[in-house]
Amino acid sequence: MSTVTAPSMFAPRTGFLARANPVVKLLGALLITLMIVVSADPVTNAVALAGQLVLLAGVGLGPWRLLTTLWPVVLAAVISGWGTAMLSTAGGPVLLHVGWVSITTGSLAAGAAIALRGLAIALPGITVLLTTDPTDLADGLAQTLRLPARFVLAALAALRLVEVMVTEWGVLAAARRARGAGGGRGPWNALREFGGQAFTLLVQSLRRATRLAMTMEARGFGAGPRTWARTLHYGRVDVLVGAAVVLTAVGALAVSMSLGTHRFIWQ
Repeated sequence: MSTVTAPSMFAPRTGFLARANPVVKLLGALLITLMIVVSADPVTNAVALAGQLVLLAGVGLGPWRLLTTLWPVVLAAVISGWGTAMLSTAGGPVLLHVGWVSITTGSLAAGAAIALRGLAIALPGITVLLTTDPTDLADGLAQTLRLPARFVLAALAALRLVEVMVTEWGVLAAARRARGAGGGRGPWNALREFGGQAFTLLVQSLRRATRLAMTMEARGFGAGPRTWARTLHYGRVDVLVGAAVVLTAVGALAVSMSLGTHRFIWQ
């Protein structure tokens, strides 16, 4: 038996950022992401990441809470940075030499830059997800950006189903353990269990998506012009959030350029 209770990962939708217009947050996330993508130096990435952490700490999402919630993203950034450090050909004093692996100060700096870049790119989108209700985001996309209703409603349904799928994964794991299907040791058994559980979740997701599409079509979604029950407004919170985002993006560029370390990806 499945449940639609949202997991704790999507819970913190209260506070200062949650009251901001979702379109402002979305455009701000795109601005910071674009600035980081075109900049290849570690100073810009570090300053942008620090600015985002300060903004999140001011609304109750401190570094420890983010770490416990987003540990897969942090782990992926650390792994990518460590892999870059081992494979980079940057020179400098040797810090570690084991077999064919040789890590220098230059390669370690390159790895740290990649890890910071990954975190700085991932954090804006995750912030929008954690602080925005999907229905509010759909209202903003339809009323402010004037996107087609069919696209907006499909995106809203997809966001809602992400929460359901995350919860369903835990339900499937508990059901497999209750039947004695899980609990195998070793990497091969773990891989087999993951594959079987993922395939089951895929089948259930396809069935749920088919039923949802048929239900929405039967109720006339996307058949013609739509009206929206809630009207979004802009206020002081949106001005403050927009100013903080612009300050973070411009400040990161200003600091790196003043130190002479800024470098675009095409340089």
